[in-house]
Formats: sequence, C-alpha cells, structure tokens
Amino acid sequence: MHLDATDHRILGVLQDDASLSNLDLARRAAVSPATCLRRVKRLRELGVIEQQVAILNPAQLGAGLIAIVEITLERQTAEAIAGFQALAVARSEVQQCYQVSPGPDFVLIVQVPDMAAYHQLVQGLYSADSNVRNVKAFFSVHRAKFSPRLHLPAL
Repeated sequence: MHLDATDHRILGVLQDDASLSNLDLARRAAVSPATCLRRVKRLRELGVIEQQVAILNPAQLGAGLIAIVEITLERQTAEAIAGFQALAVARSEVQQCYQVSPGPDFVLIVQVPDMAAYHQLVQGLYSADSNVRNVKAFFSVHRAKFSPRLHLPAL
C-alpha cells in the first residue's frame, strides 16, 4: 500500500477533527474537494481509516475507574490465547486489549464506574477463565495525556 504526502495531510487533519465536512477537510489538507473525497474513500476501503468516533472526556461524565491490567495465562497455546482474547474483547468495559511479549500475556485498558463494577469484571472475565494464572491491576489516579493520534512519518 502506497500512501503519499497528500494522504498523510488528509489523515493528519482527520486525526485532529473527523467531523469536518469534505469541503473543510479538503481546504485544510490543501486539495480539491473531489480529490479529498476520492482519497478518503480509498483510505477507508484500504482499512487505513478504521472508524470515525467521538472521543468523550471521562472526567466530565464521571466515568469512574480506569485500570491497566496485566493478565498472565497458565497455558499459552494458540487456542488458549484466542479464547481469552475473545472473552476480553467481548466485554464493553475493556477499551483496549493487547497481546504482549515478554512478561504478561495480555495488557488490558479497562474503564468501569466503580470498584464494585471492577469486581464484577474480575468475576466475569478473569475468574471465569480457568486458564488465567495471574492478574495485576494498576488503577489510574490521574490521566496526564490521552491521544489516539498515530505519528505519521514525514514524506
């Protein structure tokens, strides 16, 4: 897949504000509206643009606890890893799920309203899977930065 400087400009602007009209996006990316529309369509079809979402401020919504959770499995067979991953991604509380190496097998970013809700997640996800050997949770006390923005190398 070849992405050029125009694609990168469009992607950079979209990362700042995906709610722009095609006309405003084209203006900010310094391309014609027709080119912009065609490029965005191509980037979606290629899977470069995965989805467009609104990023909500958890503090403004009283969203509660954010936990970074390390999960170590007893068995690391392909089936065991896929099984735990399927359970984790099916839970709405799990915002992000990464299979990692070395160290734990998974790192999850979890958001729940309170400790009682976290306990329910523990019972429903970690305790329900008999292959989970160890869980280590870190609870956020302050979010200094959050950005879903990807670094786009200069062309």
